[in-house]
Amino acid sequence: MAECETMLLVGDIGGTRSLLELFVERGGALRGVHEYSCRSGNFAGLDALLDDFFAQSGFARGGVEAACFSVAGPVDGGVSTLSNLDWRIDAAALGARYAIPEVRLINDFAAVGYGIASLGEHDVVAAQRAVAQPHGTRLVVGAGTGLGVGVLTWQGDGYAVHSSEGGQTDFAPLDATQDALLANLRKAFGRVSYERVVSGPGLLRIFSFLQDAGGARPSRQLLDAMQRQDEAAAISEFAVGKLDPLAVRALDLFIAVYGAFAGNMALTTLSRGGVYIAGGIARQIAGKLNDGGFIRAFTDKGRFADLLRRYPVHIVTDPKIGLKGALNVLKAER
Repeated sequence: MAECETMLLVGDIGGTRSLLELFVERGGALRGVHEYSCRSGNFAGLDALLDDFFAQSGFARGGVEAACFSVAGPVDGGVSTLSNLDWRIDAAALGARYAIPEVRLINDFAAVGYGIASLGEHDVVAAQRAVAQPHGTRLVVGAGTGLGVGVLTWQGDGYAVHSSEGGQTDFAPLDATQDALLANLRKAFGRVSYERVVSGPGLLRIFSFLQDAGGARPSRQLLDAMQRQDEAAAISEFAVGKLDPLAVRALDLFIAVYGAFAGNMALTTLSRGGVYIAGGIARQIAGKLNDGGFIRAFTDKGRFADLLRRYPVHIVTDPKIGLKGALNVLKAER
């Protein structure tokens, strides 16, 4: 008797880019059959994106048994409004439209948390080497279009993953330059969260602030690059390569705030099981995050500096960790 095949769909839906992958499950073994990547902003919503996905995949849209989507926003009752994209996603409506019996939505950094179990030794870079406490609390933090946070706690036979909106906490400046940055951002936003600073748009705000405050001008080469590609990515590239002094200053300030925020979250959660720095920006600047500035800011907590020096800190370089987390959720429920 022939074994039945089941199709599973997973997606990582971000404010800037979205990734999807379709799997066929047969006899307990999973095989990827179609991958898809796109700019999220090219579509009016997830349904339009999925229409394009199925059109390109060659598979009938009614053949998927279960789907799990990692989404860049809070999830409540199977519904999410993305934090940095004007999309409202409803799991029940997606299930009805595409004839998928089971549709799950999970926060994007909850997905990163679920994906940690699938990381190999080549998927992470050690920013701070230390011995993780067995079954200790784990923390995931990551900047991209927004600033995500997730927490993992041991529940007897495995880790439970908890969503968080820690990136929306109030930005706390630590020196005169950061004081001036906060005052500058207050003019535009009133209340200033860490996400206004530690994100792709945040790096652009830092760059503009430094340019206006110090009278420094970016090089013509950098300006040309910012016209050709994503502006924050261009600033990061020129900073990492030390090709533009203003870009270097902007990324150094960005990393100082990023490290301080991650240290705040590590103190809040007592993440003795390890801290994982994920997200698109971490992959792009992994070497820069690993040159000491990030960890100096992470551990600069006065009387608690020694405690934070005992927490292992990993930079996640696997671009598919969100997809892997979503797939792990489906596998656990089957």
